[in-house]
Amino acid sequence: MNRFFYNVSIRALAPVLMVWMGLRARRAGGEWGVLSGPRFGYYPEPSGLRAPVWVHAVSLGETRAAQPFVQALLDQGYPVLLTHMTATGRAEGARAFAQAIAQGRLAQQWLPYDFPGSVRRFLEHYRPCVAVMIEREIWPNTIAAARRLNIPIMLASARFSDNSLRQSLRAGRVMREAYASLQTVYAQSWQDAQRLEQAGAPAVRVSGNFKFDVSMPAEQVERGRSFAAAMPRKIITIASTREGEDELFIRAISKHLKRANAQSNELDPEVLFFLIPRHPQRFDEVANMLAKAGISFVRRSELADKGGTASSSLRLCSQTAVLLGDSLGEMPRYYAASQIAIVAGSFLPLGGQNLIEACAIGTPVLVGPHTKNFEQAVADALDEGAALRAPNPEAALQLALQLVNDPQRLNKMSQAGSHWVQKHTGAVTRVLTGLNELVKPPQH
Repeated sequence: MNRFFYNVSIRALAPVLMVWMGLRARRAGGEWGVLSGPRFGYYPEPSGLRAPVWVHAVSLGETRAAQPFVQALLDQGYPVLLTHMTATGRAEGARAFAQAIAQGRLAQQWLPYDFPGSVRRFLEHYRPCVAVMIEREIWPNTIAAARRLNIPIMLASARFSDNSLRQSLRAGRVMREAYASLQTVYAQSWQDAQRLEQAGAPAVRVSGNFKFDVSMPAEQVERGRSFAAAMPRKIITIASTREGEDELFIRAISKHLKRANAQSNELDPEVLFFLIPRHPQRFDEVANMLAKAGISFVRRSELADKGGTASSSLRLCSQTAVLLGDSLGEMPRYYAASQIAIVAGSFLPLGGQNLIEACAIGTPVLVGPHTKNFEQAVADALDEGAALRAPNPEAALQLALQLVNDPQRLNKMSQAGSHWVQKHTGAVTRVLTGLNELVKPPQH
């Protein structure tokens, strides 16, 4: 398929795509601007940025991955245009870069739909000096419009699975031309680089994964550790659960509590579980599941103090089985408070979630069998001894319960995780060096 037929197809399917986006936005919650002017390249006011670096981070995971890179751009004096496709990604960007937004150094916008006119108007309005796509976002008309306007496009921290390669090759010429038009590509691993070259990308370099350059907020880490020190129970975090996984973990927790009660006739005093759904729109749903299962729980939003170490907060947590993590931007705190973390998104065929943040804090990790989105990172973490794999939620919970009573093994996993993350830092510096080769850095 060439770009002519691609455009015919997307125009014909536009009504269906708009309905699909609307339904997705309704399910996910938040403000998506599905039919707003910016989605079609129309803007009521001129851009306040002059020749910004445009960084596209499609959703929540990509926005978190891009944070150290975006911060490095801001530190070097570049103005930044940060675009998203989803409301969760945009909300995370607004939270992470609130100060830069208030100072007028960073602006957020929706990525326009990949119609020729929409992307042309977007690029003519903002006139970025360079575009950086995070991980895997390639849109044929966007790439073609940037090429016509002489805007270099980079693909950074790129991951490219066997399935992505097959889909790209099936799409034919339209995707080959899009990949061939990229100025520079920085892949997460040699395997990703080889697949990208097969798809048609030129000058592929291996930079590593931006997620290894994450800087854990010291204040949150300290709060988490203070909570753990004040809580006379061990803590197991079940992080980033996706739809379908919550029920499985709640069932596993319920079985554990029944066994503990049968042995001691009281709530297991040893363990507090943190259960943290991946998407905020599911907080209430998961709370209802816990209530229906008869599991005692407290919501993070019900704790009066930010750190969770006030006597009232500690008393609530000491009297319950589960703390439901219904807060945003606090994952470092949850990890820092935990003896071990089960990183979900990997117990159903959903591709997995980022385990690097937990390892960076020194928290041992358990993952499930489905980790294709983090294939190389998980394989490396397993080899280093920083993580273990479990076949299902019940097995993961049982393994976690065994490990919390094995401090020597936990300490060994913790040290392995910290060492592994430190060994793989540097992706941001490598990509920033490449960007500075394409555009002249701002003069201070």
